[in-house]
Amino acid sequence: MKKKQIAITLGIMCLLLTIAISVQIKTMNSASSTVSQTLADNGLRDEVLRMKERYDNAYSDLQEAQKQLEQVRQEATQDDNTAKAQEAELKENNMILGYTDVVGDGVEVILQDAETTNLSLDVSTQLIHYDDLQNVINELKNAGAEAIEINGQRLTSNTAITCEGNVIKVNGERVGSPFTIRAIGPQELLYGSLRRAGSYLDLIRARGNRADITKVDDITIARYAGVSDVKYLKEDK
Repeated sequence: MKKKQIAITLGIMCLLLTIAISVQIKTMNSASSTVSQTLADNGLRDEVLRMKERYDNAYSDLQEAQKQLEQVRQEATQDDNTAKAQEAELKENNMILGYTDVVGDGVEVILQDAETTNLSLDVSTQLIHYDDLQNVINELKNAGAEAIEINGQRLTSNTAITCEGNVIKVNGERVGSPFTIRAIGPQELLYGSLRRAGSYLDLIRARGNRADITKVDDITIARYAGVSDVKYLKEDK
């Protein structure tokens, strides 16, 4: 009987010990899990903080890059505008100098030797001479002509109208009667200056030569076909 009680007591104690150990294990596991979760949370928080720092740095770099890009765009736009302005100025200068084809309203003048010779007059007066061309050109320039050609020869600042015997040359090229002079400029003023009484055209007609002038819209004058060779001019610095 006494042995049986001892066995029962030992059994109860073992059961209690087993329960205690089980509870302890669960408690330890729970604590370990809590610690692990805490460590995991801390690690996640640290990773989030690191990612946020990288994002902030990247965003800052992006803003700086955008500022630099905008500056480059502004400089490029400024350079582009400057280039366009310089190109426009160059084109305008080329038109003025005669190095590009031009079109505009103006007048056409035709000068021609007398068809029949009047023996009572000096034969030379019944011909169109180089100085006749020069005087008509001067009147057109005084009236505001911006582009002039004679028989297809564009006049430039270096153009010379010369006479070599009976041969008239413009830009070194031979031209002959009839002479067709075309000028672009203020049409009414050009026309009126050569149609006025006592104009040089009247003097040419008085010698028996043909001297006609007409208004022409959309005249096309080709560029100077020669080459300008500057030998002595230098830029004044």
